[in-house]
Amino acid sequence: MAEIPTIELADAAVDQAGLDRLLAAGAPRRLVGADLGGLTFGEVDLGGWRFENCNLGRCRLVRTRLADSRWSACKAAFADFGRADLVDAEIVASDFNNALFRQAILTSTTFRRSKLTGADFTDARTVDLGLEEVLAVDARLPKVSFRDRTLTRVDLSGALLEGADFRGVVFEDCSLRDAQLMRARFEGADLRGADLGGIRLGDAAHFRGAVISRAQATSLLKELGLRVL
Repeated sequence: MAEIPTIELADAAVDQAGLDRLLAAGAPRRLVGADLGGLTFGEVDLGGWRFENCNLGRCRLVRTRLADSRWSACKAAFADFGRADLVDAEIVASDFNNALFRQAILTSTTFRRSKLTGADFTDARTVDLGLEEVLAVDARLPKVSFRDRTLTRVDLSGALLEGADFRGVVFEDCSLRDAQLMRARFEGADLRGADLGGIRLGDAAHFRGAVISRAQATSLLKELGLRVL
């Protein structure tokens, strides 16, 4: 496979006209060090593009086609990926806090060693979504499916997980502390590696069919106001 051409911008700020010229390249590019903050990408096809050490804070990537894209050490706080196609995309060591992924296509998308604090995945298509070493405190992940995945060092403290599917999920060094779990499903899940602090009486019922440790069971009983002798 031919090497992808590199566009090195060394932290140079790019205006909208400059971005439009970059996007006109058509074929995949490796974009390094670009400051694209606040710009609009539009419905262009950037499948296979590589973004390294780029700033996309508050960018609009609504309906942008980003299948098989790769993101490394990028900042995209408050960026809008609504209805974007991120199939098979990989995001590594990046900060996407408060980014919007509403109705985005995230099939087989992977986030590793990244921040998703406050990110919104409402109505996103999340088949085979992968999270590893991800900070997703207060993120909105209603109806997101993690079925049969292994979640490693994923912090979902305070996250909205209403209707999320955790069936068969193995939690390794994760946190569900104070998460909102209405109608979430955990049948067959292994929760022994999850912090379940703050779970309330109504939430405990969602764990029916899941595996927990003796220490977790004792903590849950205490949360329910029962004394363990």
